Amino acid sequence: MKFLIVILFALTTFAQQKTVYVAYIDTEIGLGLAPYISRVISEAEQNNADAIIFKINTFGGRVDAATQIKDAILSSKVLTIAFINNRAISAGALIALSCNKIVMVPGSSIGAATVVDETGQKVGEKYQSYMRSEMRSTAEKNGRRTDIAEGMVDERVVVEGLSDSTTLITLTSEEAHKYLIADTVLTSFNELLSAFDLKNAEEVSITSNWAEDVVKFLNNPIISSILIMIGFFGLMAEIKTPGWGVAGTTGLIALTLFFGSSYILQLASILEILLFVVGLVLLLAEIFVIPGFGIAGISGIILIFASIFLSLLGSEPFIDMHAISIAIIQLSGSMLFALVGMFFLVKYLPKSTAFNKLVLSESEKAEHGFVSYPSEKDLVGKLGIAFTTLRPGGTAVIDDRRIDVVADSEYIDKDVKIKVLRVEGIKVVVTAVKENIN
Repeated sequence: MKFLIVILFALTTFAQQKTVYVAYIDTEIGLGLAPYISRVISEAEQNNADAIIFKINTFGGRVDAATQIKDAILSSKVLTIAFINNRAISAGALIALSCNKIVMVPGSSIGAATVVDETGQKVGEKYQSYMRSEMRSTAEKNGRRTDIAEGMVDERVVVEGLSDSTTLITLTSEEAHKYLIADTVLTSFNELLSAFDLKNAEEVSITSNWAEDVVKFLNNPIISSILIMIGFFGLMAEIKTPGWGVAGTTGLIALTLFFGSSYILQLASILEILLFVVGLVLLLAEIFVIPGFGIAGISGIILIFASIFLSLLGSEPFIDMHAISIAIIQLSGSMLFALVGMFFLVKYLPKSTAFNKLVLSESEKAEHGFVSYPSEKDLVGKLGIAFTTLRPGGTAVIDDRRIDVVADSEYIDKDVKIKVLRVEGIKVVVTAVKENIN
């Protein structure tokens, strides 16, 4: 009987054991982070987890990446808790506000979410208005003060007792708790677990996997520029050479990696990929099917350029001249380096040892017996008969052989006696001999 009670107690305990998933937002927020967060949420939902705890320590990052992460967290069916153990600045503040609960450690901070460019300068009102709306709606969704959320973006928002019209709002942990942004202030992760009745829960820590790391690596501006450069170089090499070879295959792989990572990170849509595919088909048709280089090839190149340019613009909420300029610089830089690579390839590669192994480096001269046609120089001075009328070309019989000949300066009638004056390559030049042959 006691044994049965122990078994039932163990089964009950096991059935009641809770599960907590732990995710990490401790780097600059980029588009590579969004697939990782989405995967964590998906796994937690599939395994009926009791909570997802996001350990946040970031100075911010891309707005489009933050909004993707925010949308994923807001749609989660599992309790989400932001654990700010140092800071949640800028885009990090938006992500924290999207969680059901916010826990901060003493000395941590949250706020300063105004939108800036790569140089740290504040961007236009369209961006600021968009970010204010995102912060306000996210705070409203989770029952937090919308005026403070907006004040983190716009210094013109006045919050009595907290800010005037000259400074952005950045809250300490105590201020965040006082003004109802943070739910509580705790000193450790274990205290967080106890506060939310998760003390004995099984902790499942999820880090980014190799595929997410690869996508993040490929999306690095330097790496993506290199992929574009290799793609251009390979396609240009194929245009300049017959058939399809290693250069074209390498270029195609590079562009596939570029578009694949861009699609996963929602930088490229189906439209950009279709433009690229159509452009590539036109270019291949120009190389393999259509002689010369014309409308199909030019159209293909334009479509490929357009698809890459649109992918570089990405999914920012608004496209302004700054974003367009960055995309143009990246595209032009990649093209320039590809052209430089082609120049050095043409100029220096034929002189290299590796290249000489692939091509014939010695001349095949006629005096050594290398000819593309048999020599007729032994016919010079010989006589024959015009087998056809020479106008000026025709056929003559010389040494009982029919030979294609050319009259020197006049037409020669059939059956007229001829003499070979000279042999120029494959051309046998003859002249008429006044005496006819019956």
